[in-house]
Amino acid sequence: MLDKLREYLNNNTFEQTEVGQTPNQAAVLIALTDNCENPSVVLTKRADTLSSHSGEVSFPGGKWEEQDPSLEFTALRETHEEIGVAPEQVEVLGGLQTYQTFRGLHVSPYVGVIPEGLIYKPNPAELDEIFHVPVSFFLDDKRLRTDTFDRKIGHRWSPAYGYDGFEIWGFTARVLTNFLWKALEADIEEDHPAPVKHWRTD
Repeated sequence: MLDKLREYLNNNTFEQTEVGQTPNQAAVLIALTDNCENPSVVLTKRADTLSSHSGEVSFPGGKWEEQDPSLEFTALRETHEEIGVAPEQVEVLGGLQTYQTFRGLHVSPYVGVIPEGLIYKPNPAELDEIFHVPVSFFLDDKRLRTDTFDRKIGHRWSPAYGYDGFEIWGFTARVLTNFLWKALEADIEEDHPAPVKHWRTD
């Protein structure tokens, strides 16, 4: 499975924003463990004390800062700050398309491979927990529901999943499953027997 993901990223290029090209830039890391047959993705639960997206599941990452020479650097820096994985421990496979959230944030995801069995060091000011989810779990697509969003920009729908007491939904679920849908030709579509929840956004 990991070899197929590598091949997909090696053979495809994506429309990405450069530093300074747009306002409000950020980058995240889709960190996969180096288990060739059954890799897992590393996810975090944001601290309940944060002022935005508190308690939500997300990828390691954050906003671009002026001293960052690239958005890839931002993703690796934030990953180091949040979960204690140093840049030299990450094999970056490539970047995906830049996504615009409905709040106007331009987020550039990067896919990287990290050694299985790393000991993480969560930043308690930012995170409550760090956990793994097997990629195969998302390929099975046993979602809790399908979320649809009434928005002019940003993603319009995403699956929502429950895993080991965590709810994975919204931007994180959409970016991850869109990547897996394309790279592994996974059958993760909006049409699904799970219940549908409509979200209104001003």
